[in-house]
Amino acid sequence: MGNAHADLFRRHPENPILTVDDWPYPANSVFNAGATLFDGQTLLLVRVEDRRGMSHLTAARSGDGVTGWRIDPAPSFLPDPARYPEEMWGVEDPRITYVKETGEYLIAYTAYGEAGPLVSLARTTDFARFERLGPILPPDDKDAAVFPVRFDDKWTLLHRPASAHAGVPAHIWLAHSPDLRHWGEFRILLRARRGGWWDANKIGLSPPPLETPEGWLVLYHGVRLTAGGCIYRLGLALLERNNPAHVLRRSDEWVFSPKEEYERAGDVDDVVFPCGWVLVGDEIRLYYGGADTCIALATASLTQVLEYLKSLPPYAPLQ
Repeated sequence: MGNAHADLFRRHPENPILTVDDWPYPANSVFNAGATLFDGQTLLLVRVEDRRGMSHLTAARSGDGVTGWRIDPAPSFLPDPARYPEEMWGVEDPRITYVKETGEYLIAYTAYGEAGPLVSLARTTDFARFERLGPILPPDDKDAAVFPVRFDDKWTLLHRPASAHAGVPAHIWLAHSPDLRHWGEFRILLRARRGGWWDANKIGLSPPPLETPEGWLVLYHGVRLTAGGCIYRLGLALLERNNPAHVLRRSDEWVFSPKEEYERAGDVDDVVFPCGWVLVGDEIRLYYGGADTCIALATASLTQVLEYLKSLPPYAPLQ
């Protein structure tokens, strides 16, 4: 297919679609938003970094998913360190999963506290009231999302634990749970490559897995460490629909990379970091943080993305 993958995701001409200048209260930056379709609109649960350097989450809603955003006038989901001390330094990077079985939205997010980042879970039906399930995985762990359906009566989670030991790569793992609170059966799903690859040594889930006719579509970020700092780029994988532990395809090349000024310069340079996407017809709408400073939108055809993945050789696990 040549370089067809290079054009899979197209930036919206109005990017960035949300910045701190749009916010109804003072803040430093807005980025890394979870996304879902709710009440006939696109809803983003935006990571907002305040002027102390700590993050909370605020809902923004739009009829067309691009313009006319209505932003909650005050934070929607604040850290609660008195009851949840792991949130002492903020809540970050939400990933939203709608569970049809229960009619609720599960939000996996990073709680940041003294012990480091860990994975916490909350649930809501209206994005006005949230029930915390508390921490579900110990630090250092992040980049987590729940699948919207159960497999063999178990919930399944993608997450990215990281070792404190230098030189140990950070992979994407699977975990299972009978009740969303107790997790086990841990195994590596996608390995970070080694050497000079764009996704060497450290990878992590981007938006939650998306169910398609061909299987579960996974978009993940790879972190390339260079002499000038880190570069965050995006790659694709496809998991078997009835057994997400089975990887069918994985792109060798990245499909999206920092290019525009709002992605290359900001609080953290050279970062495209999506936490949410929605599917409208055949159009994937990918919402991503640009340089940890703003929110931008890229779109793709689901049909074209799946055709690209199916054109790749079957996945051979890395050793």
